[in-house]
Amino acid sequence: MSSEMNQNMCLPTVFLNGRLMPFEDAYISPLDRGFIFGDGVYEVIPFYDGMGLRCTEHLQRLQRSLDGLEIANPYTIAEWEAHIGALITANHGGNVGVYIQITRGVAKRDFSPPVGLTQTVFMMANPLATPKPEVYEKGISCVSLDDNRWLRCNIKATALLGAVMLKHAGNQEGADEVMLFRDGYLTESSASNIAAVKDGVILCPPLDNLLLAGITYELMIELARKAGLPLQIRRVSRHEVRAADELWIMSSTKEVVPITMLDGRPVGHGSSAGKPGALFRKMFSLFQEYKHGLKPLGR
Repeated sequence: MSSEMNQNMCLPTVFLNGRLMPFEDAYISPLDRGFIFGDGVYEVIPFYDGMGLRCTEHLQRLQRSLDGLEIANPYTIAEWEAHIGALITANHGGNVGVYIQITRGVAKRDFSPPVGLTQTVFMMANPLATPKPEVYEKGISCVSLDDNRWLRCNIKATALLGAVMLKHAGNQEGADEVMLFRDGYLTESSASNIAAVKDGVILCPPLDNLLLAGITYELMIELARKAGLPLQIRRVSRHEVRAADELWIMSSTKEVVPITMLDGRPVGHGSSAGKPGALFRKMFSLFQEYKHGLKPLGR
């Protein structure tokens, strides 16, 4: 590791293949299929002072991603929780995002996945950088782009080059995020789910193979229904998005954030254009209330 990287990075304790170790001692083979092919999956689970945001649901989605790539899960949910708890404790707790990555393992470079490999399992606990308060007050800007990623976006795979290049294209246009459309219908952003609001109704794209089943997205839908907020799960057209009164993005690290500018134009109408809307503020409040009721691992 270069001296410059050492100076710019805190070297925490990480988990690699069953052991906790200092970051600088963690090495992975260059023949790992995760490095060669992006042949692996990942998860990011937020923890607030040891309280996980739907940790079980994240681990269940990890299982679905592994199943999608036909990689065996090395641990049960209880074992995952024990390893995650030990990792958080080793890094002194606080608000962290636990990153999990599992690859198919190390093998001679060959496109055909070998049978019987030992998975490479890596975890790290990074400080949870939720948006600053002004982001919730002012919102973010997006540009709309065609979704040219693969057709299995429901798998949380490590091969993220399509999303990386789309996010890069949005950044080059001065936007905070990108809003993706496939065949004229909303899918998601480069790394978040998106919902629209029109005439007091929350519009949510269906969870199919074209977008990831976001844990925060599913939580938002659950909270909205419990609060009696009108909600429809259906395909949302580009025209509806551009005519929306409100737009939001949702993810484990961003929580729920308003989009106030789309393609250089304010979102919404009249005096509320370009400002976070009333339903966003309601959803933000519901989400924060939910966080206060989180429980420690294993409870």
